[in-house]
Amino acid sequence: MSKPVCVIIGVGPGNGVSFARKFVAEGYEVAMCARSEAYLNEVAAEMSGTHAYPYDVCDTGAATGVFDRIRQDLGPVAVLVYNAGTGDFINIDKTTVEGLQQAWEVNTRGLFVTTQQVLPDMRKAGGGNIVVSGATASLRGGANAAPFASAKAAQRSLAQSMARHLGPEKIHVSYVIIDGVIDIPYIREMMSDKPDEFFLAPDAIADAAFYLTQQPQSAWTFELDVRPFGEKW
Repeated sequence: MSKPVCVIIGVGPGNGVSFARKFVAEGYEVAMCARSEAYLNEVAAEMSGTHAYPYDVCDTGAATGVFDRIRQDLGPVAVLVYNAGTGDFINIDKTTVEGLQQAWEVNTRGLFVTTQQVLPDMRKAGGGNIVVSGATASLRGGANAAPFASAKAAQRSLAQSMARHLGPEKIHVSYVIIDGVIDIPYIREMMSDKPDEFFLAPDAIADAAFYLTQQPQSAWTFELDVRPFGEKW
């Protein structure tokens, strides 16, 4: 019997690779998508069960080809984890049209395009899971987060619309509010004065995301917030 397939959009050294590690450990074949082919190949060489598929979510014309290859190589998609995100942390005076547009393209349009790619597989299977990496900025727009917050708010709204529309088809859409600073090497270097408990552990975030895909249909969660115990909120 073939393994179920999980596609992760936005695989980097933080949450992305932790998502891949978790789903592989739980018996999935994992298709990893990101712009950096070199990084994806490096991870795939070190982690059995992962497969590299270079993909830039800003290139909407590339989506069909990428997902066709995943389907041909691994099989139909059972889980989509949308982890791609970007956005400048600047105010309205300093934000450019280009910066605002890019934040929307990556966070919101990318989710829209990739979801449309996996829906035929999930509908044929009679269900599936879509997990979206969100942020506190989706709920409140900080003064210096004009591009990021507006794009994340749009992303959350799209995810909620999807959840309401797709739920009756047994396709579970969930949104993870990540509230805090993620423990990534380069961020650790920038914030070397902070203790371990200040940071969100990517592996713990991945555990929470996987949990959402295992919930019984009688008690689905749409929105789950995760934060370090000491985070102010």
